[in-house]
Amino acid sequence: MTEGSNMQEDAAGKDEVPAGVPADEKRLEEENKENGDSKVTVPEQTTTPGAEEAEFVHPEGGWGWVVMLAAMWCNGSVFGIQNAFGLLFITISKEFGSGNEEDGFKAAWVGSLSMGMIFFCSPIVSIFTNIFGCRVTAVAGGAIGLVGLLASSFVTSMGALYFTYGIVFACGCSLTYQPSLVILGHYFKKRLGLVNGIVTTGSSIFTITLPIVLSNLLEKVGFQNTLRVLAILMFVLMLAGFTYKPLLPVSPVQTRAGSRCPPMRQIFNLNIWKSLGYRIWAFGIPTALYGYFVPYVHLVKHVDDRFGEDANDVVLLMCIGVTSGVGRLIFGRVVDYIPGVNKVFLQVTSFFVIGLMSMMIPLCNVFGGLIAVCLLMGLFDGCFISIMAPIAFELVGSQDVSQAIGFMLGLMSVPMTVGPPIAGFLRDRLGNYDLAFYLAGIPPMVGGAVLCLIPWVEARRKRREREEALGKEQDITQKMIEHDKALVDTQCEKDLKVAQCKDGESVL
Repeated sequence: MTEGSNMQEDAAGKDEVPAGVPADEKRLEEENKENGDSKVTVPEQTTTPGAEEAEFVHPEGGWGWVVMLAAMWCNGSVFGIQNAFGLLFITISKEFGSGNEEDGFKAAWVGSLSMGMIFFCSPIVSIFTNIFGCRVTAVAGGAIGLVGLLASSFVTSMGALYFTYGIVFACGCSLTYQPSLVILGHYFKKRLGLVNGIVTTGSSIFTITLPIVLSNLLEKVGFQNTLRVLAILMFVLMLAGFTYKPLLPVSPVQTRAGSRCPPMRQIFNLNIWKSLGYRIWAFGIPTALYGYFVPYVHLVKHVDDRFGEDANDVVLLMCIGVTSGVGRLIFGRVVDYIPGVNKVFLQVTSFFVIGLMSMMIPLCNVFGGLIAVCLLMGLFDGCFISIMAPIAFELVGSQDVSQAIGFMLGLMSVPMTVGPPIAGFLRDRLGNYDLAFYLAGIPPMVGGAVLCLIPWVEARRKRREREEALGKEQDITQKMIEHDKALVDTQCEKDLKVAQCKDGESVL
């Protein structure tokens, strides 16, 4: 979409009838111009949804591969740091704790706030992306995340970490994450599924490698310098944002005249809440996530308590990262063969397995057992993540899917923020994590059970729509019959009157 091509299109448009304008209307417009009438009588041409998308040809590669690598780095650095917080959690408890029973509870809030804010800001970030574009939003997010990590390396209290790491750093991560997914649609269409799978495996790769790096850094250079090293990742992420060159044409109906802001009805789209299936989904997913983030925060500390500090706890996070990447690739492909909203049964299975594995963590008295638990947990974690977008598409349709995912991520922020501190509180009170992990397994099972209602609700909705459509069709048929009958009756009356007139004339 270069300026040269636009100029050629404009020049051609002077002599050709624009698409969608009938020839009669074009001729009428020319007659009005010849008569000196400056008022254009041709109705305003409207662009049908998807028309610009049909005209635009996605590169399916080229610079898009660079954008894909930048988005992969974003996904990996953001969630790699979040998933490895279990290592930082131990150091924060020791360096900023006061030695009392509430240290675990307070330290868990740092990581929980950080993860929660990433999702809580998602609806707002989607608005910023629409207004300012992917590049500006991503670069600003990388800069904010960089400032948050650097500031965290200089604080001397846990309360300050709540703000610098839990809020500032997390807001920067949120601003960089969502544009990295949106920009892929500018470069890929046929390969979008493959590219999304590659990008999301970035977090798995970082989850595998980052714990090893962090454990060595924490041991050799300390907590503050470790955060400064992590700030390098955010600096690279900020530079990666400059690669997000937008390609899709901007639709003029998306903004008001003289303003870059979209209309309020487009910012706050309430159509998605009209779907009962989506409302159930928006309740079931957050319910299931109250225990989801607990193992990522407390598993390392649990291993130290159970097996001693010499245990290779980093291996467990690596196992989750490896199988999570495998699960995203496998189930991302499997979901293409499952029709309609029945895809949700994969998510139900994922939550039941994740909940069961969380309950089995305290029962593992052998380290090898914990490895097996983490391998299964990571596999179905990848399944849960990879099918979020396909399910949203089935529930609300392609036009509203972006807002649907944004609101869902926002709702997910509350349980992912609250769960780990509760687990830390229970450990501080009881002296172990056994009850915390048992309770962490219940919400995923409850949320999975709620999601089982979605296929039944959607099937009933479609059946009702078919019945309504059939009823309307029958009403139309009946009205047509009545209309034809009325025409016949009218014609008969006219014929009768004509016959009576002819009889009268003959009598005369």
